[in-house]
Amino acid sequence: MEQNVRRARRAVATVFALHGAVAGTFATRIPWIKDHLHLSTGELGLALVAPAIGSFLAMPLAGRVVHARGHKAAVRLLLTLWCASLALPALAPNLPVFALSLLLFGASAGMADVAMNAQGVEVERRYGRSIMSGLHGMWSVGGLLASGIGVLAAALGWDARIHLGAMAALLVGLGLLACRGLLDVRPEPEEAAPPRFTLPPRSALAIGLVGFCAVFAEGASGDWSGVYLHGTAHSSAALAAASYTAFAATMALSRLTGDMAVRRLGPVLTVRLGGIVALVGGLLIVPARTPAPAIAGFALLGIGIAVVVPLCFAAAGHSGENPSRAIAGVATVTYTSGLVAPATVGTIAQATGSLSVSFAVVTVLTAGLIAGAGVLAPAGRVIRGPEVTSGDTVGTPGN
Repeated sequence: MEQNVRRARRAVATVFALHGAVAGTFATRIPWIKDHLHLSTGELGLALVAPAIGSFLAMPLAGRVVHARGHKAAVRLLLTLWCASLALPALAPNLPVFALSLLLFGASAGMADVAMNAQGVEVERRYGRSIMSGLHGMWSVGGLLASGIGVLAAALGWDARIHLGAMAALLVGLGLLACRGLLDVRPEPEEAAPPRFTLPPRSALAIGLVGFCAVFAEGASGDWSGVYLHGTAHSSAALAAASYTAFAATMALSRLTGDMAVRRLGPVLTVRLGGIVALVGGLLIVPARTPAPAIAGFALLGIGIAVVVPLCFAAAGHSGENPSRAIAGVATVTYTSGLVAPATVGTIAQATGSLSVSFAVVTVLTAGLIAGAGVLAPAGRVIRGPEVTSGDTVGTPGN
């Protein structure tokens, strides 16, 4: 049994890395697409809202797919669609088709995200200890590695249509190989199929609100940390440009090591302590008028919020609800924050004339992690399940 679960753990970790690699690859070629389609900054910004809308609309449907096909087949199908969709944006001939391709890109991303987190929760249950933070850390690692390849491709002047097409084919192939090791979890025969589209269950809303606070801070920092460093903390342009890479690397490292904290402290105390660290980071950022405290603040903010979203997915999967439906609900609520955070930060800054006020709001939301961490308490102790192989058909936990 241990060998099969360990194989499944390696497989799902690879799936997370491949999912992140698609996002990291696309991000590096956005400038090429902008120039190729002759888009203004405003047109590009409008188009880049489409992936978030696609994810928001499609995530609630993922539970139905997982129920109908089982975990293994659902992850294989949805990850394949997500990897294959990487080729679409660079092939778009104009802005409307580009936006439509991004809508499909985001929809496949969101559904694959729900399915692979459902598999991750099941592997964690059978593994008998926390692994979700490390899985999300692998997503970050995949994104960073793929973005490095993308930067090289851009520096060499490769046509993005060729680059993204080749990466899509490679990632599809790697994904199909990785999915062979996943657990084939299926619902009990008497379990009713979830609705095709439904609002998140009440328990998912509470958990999702905790994730909302973390993702808001992540989105705000990712999109605005460079602007804050250059315009408010008076850093050089080069130092400001490196801020997001440093922030992302900090989050990746924290997620890769976060499971050790969860095993020692439990999810509730881990998130509360993370909230305190993030709050201290925000309190350094808001008054910062020189680079050093601002950089330290963003580093602490990244460390503090890193494990929150993985633990939200784990809590949803162990909540006693239909796992895939609960995870889809948490994902819908949580990732809505990523849709609204960048625009909200910009709107507040425009209205008040200060990005410091925007990050004061971010700091207040990090306090929500301290207050709301209790909803992440597991409904039951995570234990090893019966022996399964990657090809066995087993019931969904909690049913």
